[in-house]
Amino acid sequence: MATQYKNLIGGEMVTTDRWLDVVNPATEQVIGQVPHCGKPELDRAVAAARTAFKTWKNTPIEERRAAIQAMSAAIKANADELFRLLTSEQGKPHDQARGEIYGAAAMSAAQSTLSLDDEINEDSDTRLSRTRRVPVGVVAGIVPWNFPVMMAVQKIAPAMLSGCTIVLKPSPFTPLTTLRIAELIADVVPAGVVNIITGEDDLGPLMTSHPDIDKITFTGSTATGKKIMEGASADLKRITLELGGNDASIVLPDADPKKVAEQLFWSSFSNAGQICVAAKRVYIHEDIYDELSAAIVEYAKTVRVGDGSEQGTGVGPIQNKKQYDRVLELIEDAKDNGYKFLLGGNVDPSGTGYFVPLTIIDNPPEDARIVAEEQFGPVMPLMKFSSEEEVIARANASEYGLAGAVWTGNPENGVKIAEQLETGTVWVNEYLHLSPFAPFGGHKQSGFGAEYGKEGLKEFTYAQVITVKKDNVPA
Repeated sequence: MATQYKNLIGGEMVTTDRWLDVVNPATEQVIGQVPHCGKPELDRAVAAARTAFKTWKNTPIEERRAAIQAMSAAIKANADELFRLLTSEQGKPHDQARGEIYGAAAMSAAQSTLSLDDEINEDSDTRLSRTRRVPVGVVAGIVPWNFPVMMAVQKIAPAMLSGCTIVLKPSPFTPLTTLRIAELIADVVPAGVVNIITGEDDLGPLMTSHPDIDKITFTGSTATGKKIMEGASADLKRITLELGGNDASIVLPDADPKKVAEQLFWSSFSNAGQICVAAKRVYIHEDIYDELSAAIVEYAKTVRVGDGSEQGTGVGPIQNKKQYDRVLELIEDAKDNGYKFLLGGNVDPSGTGYFVPLTIIDNPPEDARIVAEEQFGPVMPLMKFSSEEEVIARANASEYGLAGAVWTGNPENGVKIAEQLETGTVWVNEYLHLSPFAPFGGHKQSGFGAEYGKEGLKEFTYAQVITVKKDNVPA
């Protein structure tokens, strides 16, 4: 029988009489079961969070910091167990899973050091006015399946630090590691401050419409984000939405193909391409296109696709069947349209596991589905460009605006191009780097609000202005 995991509600580990199966995407075998929660369990978790909020909001910030740091320490102390569990449910290779676990511990500890100090608006002979930040209240966090632990802590940590309490819903595809962390922190975090419950996708709308939830923080697709925004509008819940992207990488002619080929590969294929800020459109200047595309293909041939738990695996499976079928559909569409494949494209859907071979497509048109849509899989379209003006326009011709990258031998020129890209983050000569001290959020349909940094922390607070008229004391 598969291991059964419990939810965390009001400081207690609890179950229900209904269960959801969790499948290993490499083997398609059930590896665990989690509670199948609905409205009664959600009501209980929200009530616990509401009760805890009454005292947590007045808890000194140093104590809140200490609780976050204790959570971070618990994750780090159990990293070996956690990263292996993460690979079994998510599919990513052990090295990448280890990086996520240690990264989650480090990022949450770093976020605990942030502060939102009072701001003095006026301090004159007649008036003192200051702005302070006060916690929003009970937060609902909804987490995706691609980075389930990292995305969980980047919602839990700022909620706790701001003085909010949180009810977190992991993806039903990848809840196991998060629930194991719930066990580890049950005695570390005050009861009701962090609650973690599991359920299917229908639990999300119940959270969005719940009258005692004050804020929604969501990471996932733009389509779902729009539904959350619409649902939250009924009672004006605060929202933070980190949504999809169709990120462009621009490789200028002064970049050395031998130096950037491997980095470009991993900017697209890390976590089997299942990263919201992965390079999903790669524009290469025509002067180096042939040399660089050949170098990327040659490197790709050295990378093994397989079970993430096996030594030597570089790229694991797609995490779930629905996304696997979508990636196959996009590959088939590219074939049907006669696009040239430099590598991959041949998938055996009869095999075990949701494996897609590394696929690189040669110069498809801008209106190709594989270019215009977010693939979220191990498929890399390479496109030629001839001028900076042209490639900037092509990169910006998207409803998305999450991240992008510029690769160049002249970083100053790279910055000039970066400043013209319509995205929330642009890297010059690197990829996938996020800082706990810098805001992360999308432009256009890639998001609403920000995570990380002081801007992200403010998302969990209201501004309150207190003004004292000094020369009007009725005494």
